[in-house]
Formats: sequence, C-alpha cells, structure tokens
Amino acid sequence: MATIADKSFIKRTFTEIKEASYKEKSQPLTAEQLTNNFLDSILELKKILKEKTADVFLINEMMEKLTWVNDVDEESLMLLNDLISLAKDFRGSLIRQYISLNDLRKQGLAKEEIKEFKNGIDELKEVYEDLESVYFFLPKMPEFVETTRKLSLI
Repeated sequence: MATIADKSFIKRTFTEIKEASYKEKSQPLTAEQLTNNFLDSILELKKILKEKTADVFLINEMMEKLTWVNDVDEESLMLLNDLISLAKDFRGSLIRQYISLNDLRKQGLAKEEIKEFKNGIDELKEVYEDLESVYFFLPKMPEFVETTRKLSLI
C-alpha cells in the first residue's frame, strides 16, 4: 500500500519540478525585467502624485476665490467655518502622505513631483488661513473695517 502512495507522491513532485523548470526557462526573471518593473512603478507613482497635486491646486483655487465673496450672511459664515475645518483636516491627511514619501524623496525618486505636492499642501494652508482672516479675524479689527469702508467709497 505504501508503495502506491509513494509512487503518487513521486509523480506529483516530478510534475511540480517539471512545470517550475519549464516556467523558469520560458519566463526567466532578469535584471532588465526587474529594472523595468521598478521604473514602471516610479512612473505610476509620479502619475498618482501629479493627479493628487492637480486636485489640491484646484481646491486651493476654489478656496482662494471665496476670499473675494462679498456680503456673506450668517449661514454662509457657518459654512465657511466648516469648510476651513475640513481643509485643515484634508491638509493633515496630505501631510501624512507627504511624510510617507520621505524615503523616496531622499533617494531622489519622483523628487520634482513630491516637491510640487508639498507646494500644493503649503498653499492649501495659506489659502485656508486667508479665508479665516478675511471672514473671522480681520472684520473684528477696527482699523481694517475703517480702511475697507474708505476703499468702498472710492
């Protein structure tokens, strides 16, 4: 009985080795293949970073336009306050992603794309701080209110 099981195991082992040997001969792993896969991964990373950066700059542009809105009512101020909080949270997520790219940046991989991504993150902070100033801090400063009043008369 043991002979039949042994023979079956020998045949299974033979088949496994035969298939593995054929696969390695027909599809060998080469340094060129590894390099190409690595370069493809870098190109994919660059593409993803460019898309994320474009999204961030679009949001920045939209938020920047909000600083020029006039005659904002109480409901709009509440929405703006929520929007600023949401932008801060969004920036926190982006910063965590940027930090995770630190090793790649140090190795010089996707350096420009990572730098531009960081620029978008930095601009996001400037934009939401501007919104906060325009709608919540500056209107409480008497000098600003007076200057704005004088400018509106021109």
